[in-house]
Amino acid sequence: MNIDAIENGYVIDHIPAGKGMRVYEILNLGSLSCQVAIITNAKSKKNLSKDIIKINDLIDLDLDVIAYIAPQATVNIIKDSLRVEKRKLSMPKELRDVIKCPNPRCICNNEPISHIFTLTDEKGTYRCLYCETKAK
Repeated sequence: MNIDAIENGYVIDHIPAGKGMRVYEILNLGSLSCQVAIITNAKSKKNLSKDIIKINDLIDLDLDVIAYIAPQATVNIIKDSLRVEKRKLSMPKELRDVIKCPNPRCICNNEPISHIFTLTDEKGTYRCLYCETKAK
């Protein structure tokens, strides 16, 4: 397997195995015109396996979305083929338009307003701001 080095862009590392495609889809990386590589089930020293996503462009990345799906992931920022920064992620306190409220009677499902979820505990539970329904 041969995957080119990143000149300017990101390497999203330590994504739990099997969650890389979810990160790819929710960040809409398929719509980019730059190179994007998804490596699934790569060997890991910390875990048995992990997923990795490489993006060969310095785009706007929503780190909160990545942290929601894979809070243990790290984001390496690459410039001129060198890692200039490594960011460790933490669960965001608020998610806007990432999760859809499962309550069909919630106002956010019946009015043109944002779906807002807030982190309610250290276990990673998110609840709707409007009706307090737990996210799935």
